[in-house]
Amino acid sequence: MARKREFDYFKVFIRATEYSAQAADILYNVLQNFDPDKLKERMKEMHVVEHAADIAKHEMNRELAHAFITPIEREDIMLLTQKLDDVTDAVEDVLLRLYMFNVLSIRSEALEFSQLVYKCCDAMKEMMNEFHNFRKSDSIYGKIVEINRLEEDGDALYTKAVRRLYMGSQDAIELMVWREIFDRMEKCCDACEHVANTVESIIMKNT
Repeated sequence: MARKREFDYFKVFIRATEYSAQAADILYNVLQNFDPDKLKERMKEMHVVEHAADIAKHEMNRELAHAFITPIEREDIMLLTQKLDDVTDAVEDVLLRLYMFNVLSIRSEALEFSQLVYKCCDAMKEMMNEFHNFRKSDSIYGKIVEINRLEEDGDALYTKAVRRLYMGSQDAIELMVWREIFDRMEKCCDACEHVANTVESIIMKNT
């Protein structure tokens, strides 16, 4: 009887970060070339990515339910899988808010934020490419630090964006809409940091 192929958990982790990076790329392009008439179409494109990420998560959990031996603790695999999925969900949430609130033009700070979210997701992908070799990797800690630094940049940008918003507008609806969107964009950076922190915790437990 042929031996069952060993499931590669680390490859699925990488796939999850690739979905997040794809979602961040869609968001970046939507904001850079903003056309409110095309938002519904771009939301469908985003949802395809988010759905693929969900399928990868379920595939991981299904495999985990029947696994006898895992490379790291089951609880850590489940936690990291969820944290990775949270990133893609958070990015999709930004696009949903733009559509739900019928945003017709984009603030400059949102463009900055979209670049930062993409950088966070890209750094997360680079980190996860090293994760399979975490016991020997010379660079994975640098990737974790980079994600933490980018998240701090996100906090600073959020403060600047909200301050400019309240200094420049007296329209209550505009204030509500953009405060919510900036909140969601900042949560994208937070979600990436949560992944990095989870990875760091796993490394500490296993080395």
